[in-house]
Amino acid sequence: MNNHWTLTACIAEAQPLRYTPAGLPALDMRLEHESQQSEAGAHRQVRASVKAVAFGSLAERLARQALGSSWIFRGFLATGRGGKGLVFHIQDIHQQD
Repeated sequence: MNNHWTLTACIAEAQPLRYTPAGLPALDMRLEHESQQSEAGAHRQVRASVKAVAFGSLAERLARQALGSSWIFRGFLATGRGGKGLVFHIQDIHQQD
C-alpha cells in the first residue's frame, strides 16, 4: 500500500522545538495551502490547514525557517496522538521557486 503525500504550503505556525523521550528533535507545525483545482469540470478555489510534524535534523532545519515561507513538503499521513485527526509526517522539503 502507498501512503505518499506532496503538498505545497506555507508555514503558518511552528511550536517550539521539542524532544521525544528518546531524545529525537520534533517539531509540531500547521501548514496552510491555497490553490485552484479542477473538480467535476469546474474550477474550485481550495484552502486547507494541515497539522504536520517533523523529526530529527529536518525538525531542526524547519524550526529555523520563517513563518509564511513556502515549501514543497513530502511525507505521509497518519492518525494523530490519541487517535484524533490526521497528521502529515514530513520526510523531505524543497524551497518553492
